Amino acid sequence: MDFSKIDSFVLKEYGLDLKAYKSKQLIRRIESFMSRVGAKDEEDFIQILKKDSVVNKKFKDHLTINVSEFFRNKDMFLELERKIRDILKPDRNTLKIWSAACSIGAEPYTLAMIMDRLTPNKKHDILATDIDSTILEVAKKGVYTKSEVKNVDKELIEKYFKIENENYIISDNIKQKVRFKKHDLILDNYENNFDVIVCRNVVIYFTQETKDKIYKKFFEAMKPGALLFVGATESIFNYRELGFEKAGTFIYQKPGVK
Repeated sequence: MDFSKIDSFVLKEYGLDLKAYKSKQLIRRIESFMSRVGAKDEEDFIQILKKDSVVNKKFKDHLTINVSEFFRNKDMFLELERKIRDILKPDRNTLKIWSAACSIGAEPYTLAMIMDRLTPNKKHDILATDIDSTILEVAKKGVYTKSEVKNVDKELIEKYFKIENENYIISDNIKQKVRFKKHDLILDNYENNFDVIVCRNVVIYFTQETKDKIYKKFFEAMKPGALLFVGATESIFNYRELGFEKAGTFIYQKPGVK
């Protein structure tokens, strides 16, 4: 099955270019979903998506992979915190930070807590983007499960969350530090002058060509001396070709003086 009709439907319906994704992984994801909803072939599946809005939404969520948690790979986030403190001097500079493909908001709120810990009462510019407008609404509400906050230290839970009916609700103080915006990493223009870009556990699903294009656009969007933080399975093996220097474990830096 070549999925060309599904490719066209998804591009028109969701604005997602499936050709940018790794083909084997993508085919497995689509085939498993088609099997779950009992679709016999491409045309049958498209008709189901057109008729059933619930299945349509679930398929979009299935493709955009909305999985996240606070301080995912905690040691790596703590290393990022040290690099921000030592290299970017947030006590002396107002930083512009981008959480790309932010999903349910756990990542940008993690960054907001880190920045509040480094520079209490100082507001930095934290942008959080995702391709999925529905998940952005979830992120803005800031309501989480116990499993999603399992890596958050007890003192941070007490300081930044309110617990109601087993839900963990992020404080207004942290909420107001983050601005959310819909954004497609492949198709949309990027803002610029970032001091930190965090993009984790997303680029892994793209082809190498698409990865390189995204990393190049990140590079162009960063200030000299800025940091790029990627996921625990996303080493950039050709980082030198892209212009980066290695700054830490899964942390890369644009050369130049901040």
